[in-house]
Amino acid sequence: MDLFGEVSGAKPFLKWAGGKRQLIPTIQAILPATLAQETDLTYVEPFIGGGAVLFWMLQQYPNIRRAVINDINPDLTTAYQVVQQRPEELIKALNTIQEFYYKLGTEDARRSYFDEVRAEFNQRPLAPLRNTVALIFLNRTCFNGLYRVNSKGGFNVPFGRYDRPSICNPTTIRADSALLARVTILNGDFTEVLPHVSANSLFYFDPPYKPLSKTALFNAYATETFDDGAQCRLAEFCRNLDTRGYRWLLSNSDVQNTDSGNSYFDDLYAGFALQRVQAKRTINSKAEGRGHISELLINNYALTDMPQLA
Repeated sequence: MDLFGEVSGAKPFLKWAGGKRQLIPTIQAILPATLAQETDLTYVEPFIGGGAVLFWMLQQYPNIRRAVINDINPDLTTAYQVVQQRPEELIKALNTIQEFYYKLGTEDARRSYFDEVRAEFNQRPLAPLRNTVALIFLNRTCFNGLYRVNSKGGFNVPFGRYDRPSICNPTTIRADSALLARVTILNGDFTEVLPHVSANSLFYFDPPYKPLSKTALFNAYATETFDDGAQCRLAEFCRNLDTRGYRWLLSNSDVQNTDSGNSYFDDLYAGFALQRVQAKRTINSKAEGRGHISELLINNYALTDMPQLA
């Protein structure tokens, strides 16, 4: 029996900066051609984020037998566990907070309530269900749906000024819960996925992107900084996977957007297939800062058979 074949309609239950939904057609074009026919296949995503690629992969490829996801952000992995294990309790609690929020008559009242929930959230650890309710509420009512913390781990995104945001989507939560039923959810460093994979595993890495400028640091999703040292450590991990015979695909920013002579990633992943693809940047607060931008897709399989992307 197919593990994921009967589930449809699953999609990210959180807004997430850097989400890959728009890049899925491009990602699909460079996945291994044999993927749909493979057996005993494990899908591994060590930086899960909003999960757009995960939810798409498990519905697109029902032959995937199991999946392993990880993130260093405990609020995020707790939310995946609550969606996985307690969907009806989560729906009930989100409906309650949504109804209360909609009844608040003024923007000042909504802002005050947002500040109250944010203050409560920053008193972590909360009980898993309450932590996830607060996370989803803040995600849906804060500015641009960002998740950002300060050096002490405090969520510091401001109020978003939305009158009636969609805080509870029961259809999505139930579909996601069904899809996550046998997904292994880890909370730790990206290297900690390795003991949980199988011989036939495909990895997709979507790490915090290398910033293109000093003011473009939108990747503060955890108190730990994903700096150049972490980028190098990830590249070493990918080389180790390659030596062990695992296939992987990785996305990252293209530093050549701001410095055409910068070969940082070309050098870091020398010997692997690297392609520059177009993506839409949407999280800049200024309209002139949004638009299409080059991103990188790097992989270690079928180097001579990869399609050429425009």
